Amino acid sequence: LIEKIANYYNTDCKLCLTGFKWIAKMIEDYPKSQFLIGGEESYGYMVGDQVRDKDAISSALLAAEIAAIQKSKGSSFYEYLIDSYVKFGLYHEELISLTKKGKAGLDEIHQMMHAYRTNPPKSITGIAVEQIDDFESKISRLANGTQKELVFPKSNVLRFILSDGSQIAVRPSGTEPKIKFYFSVNTKLKNAAAFDATKKILADQCQKLTQSLGI
Repeated sequence: LIEKIANYYNTDCKLCLTGFKWIAKMIEDYPKSQFLIGGEESYGYMVGDQVRDKDAISSALLAAEIAAIQKSKGSSFYEYLIDSYVKFGLYHEELISLTKKGKAGLDEIHQMMHAYRTNPPKSITGIAVEQIDDFESKISRLANGTQKELVFPKSNVLRFILSDGSQIAVRPSGTEPKIKFYFSVNTKLKNAAAFDATKKILADQCQKLTQSLGI
């Protein structure tokens, strides 16, 4: 969604690994660019380059300013958000963490990652997997057999991109005995009145994806 908004306003959107150390690193990597805002799938934003980490204070100030502008127009922050979904698309994300304790659990996590790498699904809930990004080998494989290099730091992460635009990322936790699954689905929102029903459709879609993966 952030990338779609950036493209609409003709602004560069750089992608990186999850974590604000990587997001803030963009400031050093692109010194000729002005850093506006950075975010991740978790809660938190980095507004500007004064505090190079997620900063609730600057985010709250920005939210208050948006709310004040919308109020002056006879609208609200919420209405502005829904209008943005109508304009750019409605996105829904969910995270599932599976705890696998002890050495046996660690071995199981390794086996799961190995299985996803060596025998990846060709479809999930009947939807074709169009692209598999392996951030450990730094190779992106397309369904037609072509490959391209991922220009990212090496990381034990796999991402499956489906033909309908859904994405599933899986990675072991670096600090806990867990394996984490990140789900992202999206669709067009016809109008504001359809928000609740469309949001439920996306939530149900995420549920089907988790069931298809057996988690």
